[in-house]
Amino acid sequence: MAIVLGGALSAALPAVSSADQSKALQGDEQVVYLDGLKRLYLTGNERQALLAHSNALLETYALRAGYQVGQAQPEDLIYRFSVADTGELILREERRGAEGSAIAVHNQRLAVFGVDPFIRYECPTSGIRCVLFNPADGSPLLTIVRDHQGAGELAKALSFLIRNVQKG
Repeated sequence: MAIVLGGALSAALPAVSSADQSKALQGDEQVVYLDGLKRLYLTGNERQALLAHSNALLETYALRAGYQVGQAQPEDLIYRFSVADTGELILREERRGAEGSAIAVHNQRLAVFGVDPFIRYECPTSGIRCVLFNPADGSPLLTIVRDHQGAGELAKALSFLIRNVQKG
């Protein structure tokens, strides 16, 4: 599924690097990006398409225990976004120990009114993960497997989603 999804995204959406993200939220590129997502997810609703895309990327780039060879306590980190009340996103984090042992779920509410919608991320070269940061306070928001292109695409989708939720 991840390979098909990635291939479909490449064909349906224009490539935009994180450095060009501020430009991508403007004008024709924004329309092309959002129309591509609506076609990809077979919906006329921008918010539904952005949620579906963000959650598909979170599933594709989830940091799984299998990537954590040699770590003392490898675990799956699985995230999912939903829209709560007006101006809020809910991020669900599920941590599963190796081989399905302990499961811990944590929900975090993100108020999006008044925040810069651009998501910043880092993918250190010495490591197995990328971290995306909360636009409200700069704290770590979520962790995915180290994939610079995937982190950039997820940051872009989340930036569009925040902007959409900010509209009300």
